[in-house]
Amino acid sequence: MEEKKLKIRDLTLRDGQQSLFATRLKQEDIDPLLPLYKDAGFYIMEVWGGAVPDSVMRYLDESPWERLRKISKAIDGKSLLSALSRGRNLFGYVPYPNSVLEGFYKEAIKNGLNIMRIFDALNDIDNVKESIRLINELGGIADAAVCYTVDPKEEPVAAAPEKKGFFSRLFGKKEEAPAAPKKIFTDEYFVEKAKEMERLGAKIITLKDMAGLVNPSRAASIIGKLKQAVNVPVDFHTHCTPGYGLASSVMAIINGVDILDTNIWYFGEGSAAPALELVYVFCKKLGIEVEVNMEKVGEIRVQLEGVRRRLADFDLNKDKFPRAFDPLKDTLPAEVDAMFDKAIAAAKAGNEEELLAQCHAIEAHFGFPKPNLLVKDAEVPGGMYSNMVAQLKALGASDLLDDAMRLIPKVRRDAGLVPLVTPTSQIVGSQAVLLAMDRRKGNPDYTQANNQFISLVKGEYGHTPVPVDPAFREKITGDPNEKAYDVSSYKKPGNPVDDKLGVPLASNTEEELLLELLPNVANKFLRNRREEEAAAKAPQTEAKPAEAPAPAAVPQTAEITGEVFRAPMGGRIVEINVKPGDKVKKGDVMLVYEAMKMENDLEAERDLTVKQVLVANDQVVNANDALIEFE
Repeated sequence: MEEKKLKIRDLTLRDGQQSLFATRLKQEDIDPLLPLYKDAGFYIMEVWGGAVPDSVMRYLDESPWERLRKISKAIDGKSLLSALSRGRNLFGYVPYPNSVLEGFYKEAIKNGLNIMRIFDALNDIDNVKESIRLINELGGIADAAVCYTVDPKEEPVAAAPEKKGFFSRLFGKKEEAPAAPKKIFTDEYFVEKAKEMERLGAKIITLKDMAGLVNPSRAASIIGKLKQAVNVPVDFHTHCTPGYGLASSVMAIINGVDILDTNIWYFGEGSAAPALELVYVFCKKLGIEVEVNMEKVGEIRVQLEGVRRRLADFDLNKDKFPRAFDPLKDTLPAEVDAMFDKAIAAAKAGNEEELLAQCHAIEAHFGFPKPNLLVKDAEVPGGMYSNMVAQLKALGASDLLDDAMRLIPKVRRDAGLVPLVTPTSQIVGSQAVLLAMDRRKGNPDYTQANNQFISLVKGEYGHTPVPVDPAFREKITGDPNEKAYDVSSYKKPGNPVDDKLGVPLASNTEEELLLELLPNVANKFLRNRREEEAAAKAPQTEAKPAEAPAPAAVPQTAEITGEVFRAPMGGRIVEINVKPGDKVKKGDVMLVYEAMKMENDLEAERDLTVKQVLVANDQVVNANDALIEFE
């Protein structure tokens, strides 16, 4: 009988570092790893997409295109290189027309990308079908991901009111409590989405569990059904945040998954995907060949320990490194070896509780983080939770966290039961914070709504799993009718000219694409590149210390004597639509600010005349800061 085999998609250089170290892995740390990766034999290496294009420009001042080119050249076709794309949203928060999708995919494949994993936050097939078609036509491999999510926990149902009076109790019709909501996210829901994606041309189907919420029994049932329903390879992607990741991966392997997403030891577990080394031990005991050169993986692992130490500023577990382990050389203590055996026996017997207990004991032995029970109970992605914590802290509103977390299920239901994956996780999280603020101030629900939430409810992001209540849509958008994003209204951003140098910021197609997808971040990144080029061409003179970038210019203001409009929460000013002397009417958008990655319109509460504007574009403001003074 032929030995079963398992292919591995290594996530270390993309999802691993994004999950554990805020996407701060520098090119200088990647380059020494690449000769080792070339011979490691990974079926797929995920190296690009997700937060990488944004973060490498924003935080590292590096080119995302150059990163892809360098990795592709070093790997030289020995592994397939993959990236993560949000379908019609690509790497951004708005839908793009097909012309933008085609330009981006064409450039990515030209620069060495082989596989594009495409997902849509709403699991809306309409939002991925053009990406599948384009990637196949351009010579890439379309990997279509079905986003796993769960139905929100049911709100407590109030008891039916007791009838008053003897005869009404005797003869009256008994009032029944309302029925529980119908379950939407069944196994069949995910299988049907996968079948549609295969029919459209997907060459790989991924069950993408970005929150780590697939428990072992669910992993077994969905993977088993996917293997029966589709003819292309099935991949399983999960995270370990709430404590299911390793156990669910074991169940996926036993139920025939073709490809498993893992990270190498020091970049695995916690809020990342399972560690390859633990998966290898399980597979060895199961008689399954892991198609990877584990000796080369060991060499990479040694290098990654030092890389992780250099990322200490961004490592939430910097003082709790996992203990060193080489599955090819180290002998497991008898009691730990027995844990693996007990976990396998529990998995085969369908004993989920025992399987989880043994996997948690294995992870504890090696010093990996414990399950995050708050994330498990809230049923939200770990990244969404950590973003909310960090951003509320920066806004000086940490006390809103518990209220906002409790309101996430309500916001999800109101918005059409959307899965929580980028960008909807950010949209829902930000809106839950605004809703908590409304309630604390005694305002009606949804007095504040961020622009992306309005677009989501309107229908511009696509069809939600459950239709939005027309009355709620009218409340939020002013119109009860669903309105899809109008691609004809898309306006390609211009190519700005550097004020000092008089040259366009983007000098080629790939730079134009960066401006199109990530305009704010790319603007600063490309200015730096043009200034470097100008400095290199200038006559050599004695070097002067580099000047620190000037902060946003704050306008000179007179003494404030009139009524003031203040910031409801902290953020960054991105657009100012008024000037002194302007007469604004109730509902006019006076300025737009960004908070928690979402844009928010600040509207006039009644008819007023602007006396002075107290902030400037790109200025960071705190909650309750004065923004505009009225006469």
